[in-house]
Amino acid sequence: MTPTPHSAAAASAQAPDQPVQLNRVKPVPRPGTWISATVVAVLGAMLVHALFTNEKFHWGTVWFFFREVHVVRAVGWTLLLTFLAMLIGIVLAVTTAVMRQSSNPVLRWVSLSYLWFFRGTPIYTQLVFWGALSALYQYLSLGIPFGPELLTFRTTTVFTPFVAAVLGLGINEGAYLSEIVRSGLASVDPGQTEAAGALGMSKGQILRRIVLPQAMRVIVPPTGNETISMLKTTSLVLAVPFTLDLTFVTNSYASYTYQTIPLLIVAALWYIIITSILMVGQHFIERYYGRGFDGSTKAGGRRGMSARQQAILDSHTTKETPFLEVTP
Repeated sequence: MTPTPHSAAAASAQAPDQPVQLNRVKPVPRPGTWISATVVAVLGAMLVHALFTNEKFHWGTVWFFFREVHVVRAVGWTLLLTFLAMLIGIVLAVTTAVMRQSSNPVLRWVSLSYLWFFRGTPIYTQLVFWGALSALYQYLSLGIPFGPELLTFRTTTVFTPFVAAVLGLGINEGAYLSEIVRSGLASVDPGQTEAAGALGMSKGQILRRIVLPQAMRVIVPPTGNETISMLKTTSLVLAVPFTLDLTFVTNSYASYTYQTIPLLIVAALWYIIITSILMVGQHFIERYYGRGFDGSTKAGGRRGMSARQQAILDSHTTKETPFLEVTP
C-alpha cells in the first residue's frame, strides 16, 4: 500500500525525536575564482624564483649589511625622526584646526597663512632652508621687537642638523595633518557640542571629552597613512644635511662597496618591516576608536556595547528594554 502525504505527515508528527533531514546544499561552482587564484599563485612563484635564483642580487651581501651595526643604528635614527616629526605635526595640526574654528579673525588668518605657505612649498626646499638657517642668522635672540634683547645664543648650538631635520619635517607635516584634524572635528554632530555646553562644560572640556574622542575615528586612518609616508620622507633629510638616517647610510655603503642593488634591497627591507609594524598598530588603534561604529560584535555582544555592559546584561539583573512596558 502506497503511503499518502497525509499519512507521512502524521508519522512525522508522531515521531518528533527523529532528526530532521536537511537538504544537502551544494555550493555554486566558481571556476573563475580558482583559475584566477592559480594564475596569481603561479606568477608569485615565478617572481620568488626570479629573485632568489639570480646571483646578481648578492643575497649574502644583503644579509650581511641588513644586520650591520651602522645600518641598524640608522634604523633607530629614522624611527626617532619619524615619531618626533609626527609628534610636532600632530600638536600643530590640532592647534591650527582649533584656530581655524575660532571666532577671532587673527587666529583664523594666522592658521590659514601657515597652511598656505607650508603646503605650497616643497618639503625638500623647506629642509634646505632649515639647514641654511645658521648661515642666514648666526645669532638668534629673544626680546622686545626693535628693543633690547633678553636672550641671545648661537644658531649652530641650538639648530643642529638633527633639530633642523625634525623641525622641518614636523612643521611641514602639521600643515597636512591640520586638514585631517579639521575634517575629523567637522564630522561630529554640532548638537553634541550644544548639549555639552548646555550642561555647563567649558569649550576645552567639550573639545577634550566630547569632540576629539569621536573625531578620532575619522582622524586615525589618514594619520596612520601620513605616519607611514613620514617614515619614507625622512630619506630627504640629506638636504639639511643630516647623515645618520637609513637612506644616507645605505647609499654611503653602496658608494663605498659598489654594491648598489644589494644596499637598496637592505633599505627596502627595513622600510617594509617598519611599515608592516606601523600598519598593525594602525589597525588596532582604528578598531579601538571605531567601537560602536563598525557594527561588529564579540561573543554574542551587541553593537556599540562594551564588555562590562554586556556582562551586566548577561547577569539578568537589569532589563534589556526597561521602557518596553510603558511604550505603547
